[in-house]
Amino acid sequence: MTLKSSLKYVTLLALPLAAMTTLSSTAAAFEPEGKVECIAPSDPGGGWDFTCRSVGNVLQELDLVSGNVQTINMAGAGGGVAYGHTISKRAGDEELLVAASTATTTRLAQGQFPDMTADMVNWIGALGADYGIIAVSADSEYDDLNELMDALKEDPRSVKFAGGSAKGGWDHLKVLIAAQAAEVENLPRIAYLSYNNGGEALTQVIGGHVEAFTGDITEAQGFMESGDLKVLAVLSEERLPGDLSDIPTAREQGIDALGPNWRGFYMPADISDEAKQYWVDAMDTIYASDEWKNVMQQNGLMPFHMSAGEFETFVKDQIKDIEQLSTDIGLIQ
Repeated sequence: MTLKSSLKYVTLLALPLAAMTTLSSTAAAFEPEGKVECIAPSDPGGGWDFTCRSVGNVLQELDLVSGNVQTINMAGAGGGVAYGHTISKRAGDEELLVAASTATTTRLAQGQFPDMTADMVNWIGALGADYGIIAVSADSEYDDLNELMDALKEDPRSVKFAGGSAKGGWDHLKVLIAAQAAEVENLPRIAYLSYNNGGEALTQVIGGHVEAFTGDITEAQGFMESGDLKVLAVLSEERLPGDLSDIPTAREQGIDALGPNWRGFYMPADISDEAKQYWVDAMDTIYASDEWKNVMQQNGLMPFHMSAGEFETFVKDQIKDIEQLSTDIGLIQ
């Protein structure tokens, strides 16, 4: 499956699935007791933190957990610290969720989690897609994506990009995908600065320390609403709905670049079949709920949902696609 066919697969999967309103009988033998933990592999303020806190709130609102859902921020190595912690220290923990996204599969694809593979955890489900953007501060000299790409064509070092993933991570790749589509040469020379999360990266752009931001729409909405940020393009097939519909896509500016970032969860290995099915069903129930639909609408998440085996297959296919892309543009040998 090529990168473009994988992205097409994302689009097809965005179609609403049949609502699941009750947990299956298979999962009835398990029910979480007491506190549930959700690891966000970043500092507060980024997309993983948003995923944990938002889903934790809805789990409690729908009475899918009897106690609280505590978000634990565990930044480091582009998610590698949390991944390693889950594998080495939390095997069998049936009350632990870990937020994941395309950034997770990117690091796995590039071998950035040493001696760790996608087979070492349980992939539970995805609950929406967050589309990538390229943005600049409100007073930037750049008014559209082509102006920014023209600057890179003249000198790939002329624009510094800030993002919340590590170098070579998904935020970095989104810039390279757009630059490659715009026929910018010498992609590895494009300057990218890595921060612990999207919020920190945005602060650097708004403060005038870095020229451009690469991240996801949910991370940027606060600065958009305050008027401090100018979004040059969203990396989606079509314009986003509602209040976000005035943001042009890269495609309509003649740059065929897509950057969907799914939001979902994995769990430790060695959990029971009953526990895994409980959480798979819980994700289905969340996705079908009005509470989650409101979260999606308020935060720019687009429909995207898979569970259990289907999700695991998608994750592994995406890893293969990103590995090929990273090789093509010289990020890995």
